[in-house]
Amino acid sequence: MQQHSVTTLLATITTSKAIPVSEVRLLMMHALNKTRIQLITQSEELLSDAEIKTIHELIQRRTQGEPIAYLIGQREFFGLSLQVTPDVLIPRPDTELLVELGLRFAPPDSTLLDLGTGSGAIAVAIAHERADLKIWAGDISPMALDVARCNAETHQCQIHFVESDWYQTLPDMKWQTIVSNPPYIVQNDPHLSQGDLRFEPRNALTDHADGLSAYRQIMQGATTRLEQGGWLLVEHGFDQAQSVRNLFAEHRFATIQSWRDIAGIERVSGGQFSLVNASVL
Repeated sequence: MQQHSVTTLLATITTSKAIPVSEVRLLMMHALNKTRIQLITQSEELLSDAEIKTIHELIQRRTQGEPIAYLIGQREFFGLSLQVTPDVLIPRPDTELLVELGLRFAPPDSTLLDLGTGSGAIAVAIAHERADLKIWAGDISPMALDVARCNAETHQCQIHFVESDWYQTLPDMKWQTIVSNPPYIVQNDPHLSQGDLRFEPRNALTDHADGLSAYRQIMQGATTRLEQGGWLLVEHGFDQAQSVRNLFAEHRFATIQSWRDIAGIERVSGGQFSLVNASVL
């Protein structure tokens, strides 16, 4: 195998593969276990055959569409480096809005529940900012919970993790805030076979129905799991805000509203639980 330094291999790859230089650098940093600064300062050192082989394998997987986050095993979210595996969705910047709203609406020294936690991104980000909160996080996937626990441990966050199909096996208690980013893509949506979504866990992306079934279950359960005046906050698709608000109204939530993400799209909707409204259900 031809000998290469970081500089010559980088040049060879970027001229022969349709991959951005920034992505090639990330993959090289991962393969060589080097920081960005080390990659620069040690750029003329010769690489071993094994190192070159590993880099080429990562590049090949990337050219086939495999997400960078899965290739390097991590993704930054809300300023935190989180472990990700193919067992969990890749955390996205849009979801940071849900974290911000959870932080805003959770009262001091209160309880918060993250439903369908996946990698634990939402729960860990909130716990990292609010040590006063008592946080529970549930997911139906034991593999996802393993990733979530690892992320909580890495960032020294105290979170109660529970394997549960929504509320099914959660403790018999009420929370003051519930947040969730459930599967909301409609079954057979063409986006499921495009881009990163091809590699992400299908059950975490779609409800295999109309894209709203998870919200119905979450809202119905929340009427017996939220404290009076507590907020339910959910992320949804770019075109689902009105439908989700309608569901909140059907379940007699109050103060129903939606918030826009960094792209100006209505991305999170929420409502307050009211015993007065619930009594007419």
